[in-house]
Amino acid sequence: MLWKVESMSGLRCERAELALSEGANMSDLCRRFPVSRKTGYKWLGRYATGGTCGLSDRSRKPNASLS
Repeated sequence: MLWKVESMSGLRCERAELALSEGANMSDLCRRFPVSRKTGYKWLGRYATGGTCGLSDRSRKPNASLS
């Protein structure tokens, strides 16, 4: 049996394209792909500003340290 392997950026791109389609409902899409609406809108905004490159994982390292 072969497993279907997709990258996270590919799934994010699919979600963003579906959200931008005519008559799309963000709440329904977020239920279909189990993410919160806040996360759905975050990825949609990143797709709008950066295209598919904007959907890649980002570092969680802080920009500055308070030490």
